[in-house]
Amino acid sequence: MRLIFLVLFISASVYGQDVNELERRNGFKEIKLGMLIDSVRGAEFKKDLIERKEFPAKQFETSHPDYMMIGDVPVKQISLKAYKGFIYEIEVTTGHDPKVMRGLEKSYGKATYSLRTESYYWKAQTLSLVYKGHRKEVKLTYRSVPVIRMMYVDKGKQIEEIADDF
Repeated sequence: MRLIFLVLFISASVYGQDVNELERRNGFKEIKLGMLIDSVRGAEFKKDLIERKEFPAKQFETSHPDYMMIGDVPVKQISLKAYKGFIYEIEVTTGHDPKVMRGLEKSYGKATYSLRTESYYWKAQTLSLVYKGHRKEVKLTYRSVPVIRMMYVDKGKQIEEIADDF
């Protein structure tokens, strides 16, 4: 019985990683969450936006050749969002190819399905990755917990400054 358990445990750990690998990679290829947007090759400013209806942010895109393939699957678009120059969201759009999901599960383990958002996700302490399949494309969205937390801390500081001004 012990031998069967040991074989199952070893085969499960060899086949799939876990969210520790997601946390170690911390983003897509060389684009890391929390890094300065100026460090991303080919990043072009697209527009100013208000994130979550209250935080000023900027949207960028890159089409640098180093980022435009995942194995043999072409990447259609890479969109980046930055708060105070720090990347907090990376959205990678590819064509609908089942190899993308298989590769993600091989790297990060089995995904959790969210019925509410109709998407799969992996969640680590410092980031999350959402896989959302559409009819003709797949969107992978990486989000940084520390940078989003920084947004709320900054908001709290602004409220304290206003309260102190009375």
